[in-house]
Amino acid sequence: MKDIDTLVPSAIVAELDKYIIGQEKAKKAVAIALRNRIRRQKLDPVLREEVAPKNIIMIGPTGVGKTEIARRLARLCGAPFVKVEATKYTEVGYVGRDVESMIRDLMSSAVSMVKSELQEGVQEEAARRTEEALLDLLLPPRRPAGGGQPPAPTASEDTRAKFREKLNRGELEEKTVEVSVAKSSSPSIEIFSGQSFEEMDVNLGNLSNMFGAKKKKKVVTVKNARELLLVEEAEKLIDSDRVAELARERVENMGIVFIDEIDKIAAKENRSGADVSREGVQRDILPIVEGTKVNTKFGIVDTAHVLFIAAGAFHMSKPSDLIPELQGRFPIRVELTDLGADEFAQILTQPENSLTRQYIALMETEGVTLSFTADATIRLSEIAAEVNSRAENIGARRLHTIMELLLEEVSFHANELTGQTIEVTPEYVDRQLKDVLEDHDLSRYIL
Repeated sequence: MKDIDTLVPSAIVAELDKYIIGQEKAKKAVAIALRNRIRRQKLDPVLREEVAPKNIIMIGPTGVGKTEIARRLARLCGAPFVKVEATKYTEVGYVGRDVESMIRDLMSSAVSMVKSELQEGVQEEAARRTEEALLDLLLPPRRPAGGGQPPAPTASEDTRAKFREKLNRGELEEKTVEVSVAKSSSPSIEIFSGQSFEEMDVNLGNLSNMFGAKKKKKVVTVKNARELLLVEEAEKLIDSDRVAELARERVENMGIVFIDEIDKIAAKENRSGADVSREGVQRDILPIVEGTKVNTKFGIVDTAHVLFIAAGAFHMSKPSDLIPELQGRFPIRVELTDLGADEFAQILTQPENSLTRQYIALMETEGVTLSFTADATIRLSEIAAEVNSRAENIGARRLHTIMELLLEEVSFHANELTGQTIEVTPEYVDRQLKDVLEDHDLSRYIL
């Protein structure tokens, strides 16, 4: 997460360039949208309320970076982010998720984010309390032989100090202790209804309290006990009301909702059958995008200033097929371009965590040195572009399937190749992919 004031549009685009190849128009659009949110925070409160976010529709085929742009943008500024699929929602009255659940999911994401940040600030105190709790477990009160009498005093300070030293030196890591841990309950009531407990706004934590005990005894090593107790102590040091308040503020001012496959709910002019339901979903989404108050288990959230980024391929429909009111709430439209061999070659090598670097690192764990020549990456990118042109165009995702097949034998026998160097050359690529490339019908299924 960068210092938010340094996030000028050019810096945002430069940061996105580290992970996403091409798509300059889309990067520019989201950079301006994010910067405007930062500018809005500095306005007079009265004017600030009037400045609405300029929502964006990204138009482009699968695998060209739509989701990644939105996800990286949120990560860059520490904004709560949730990705949803428009097809998962149904019109009110049908079995399925209601559109307000996307805001509940966003709020839950923000709560987790804020809680994690606040826990970092109390780690030192939580660690101190955890150490004391571990010593209490290692040195429990001694009970006299005769029952019914009060326990004898705890261990002396000298004994406690000796155990503390051993604990700090790591000598007691494998010793077992009995700790009380929270029971993880996973109610399966959702299977009886289209609504989940989250959507019914029931706090499962409170529900478990109604039914009594929520902790159980567990025998674990000191090492594992430390992890469990550290989380518990950090939770105790954080004010849950403050967490909810900060999360709600962050959602309302910086939250980003990415609605994928919005083209799938675009109804044609001659509406009939399923198209009517699609229009109903659009009408349900409309108030959320326009700005409404959604009830969540963490409080009421106002969506008026949440940024919505919608995306779709729009092969069978077009943005103008969306209802006019919804179109008006997405004033910015950017078209993402198809990826070709040149872009694939860059994707394989340029991003910070490129595919080739991932596979090199994976093989290093087995003691195998993997290297790719420049010509090999070019050949791989040509194959990806060729298969995309004659089969379904799935964009950069094609690289994943090609790389898996290319390195299938190396991955399978890696433990037997320890100490060896495998150089991936154009000849190696052609040899490994020869059968599939020659059989066009087979390549549709394997690549």
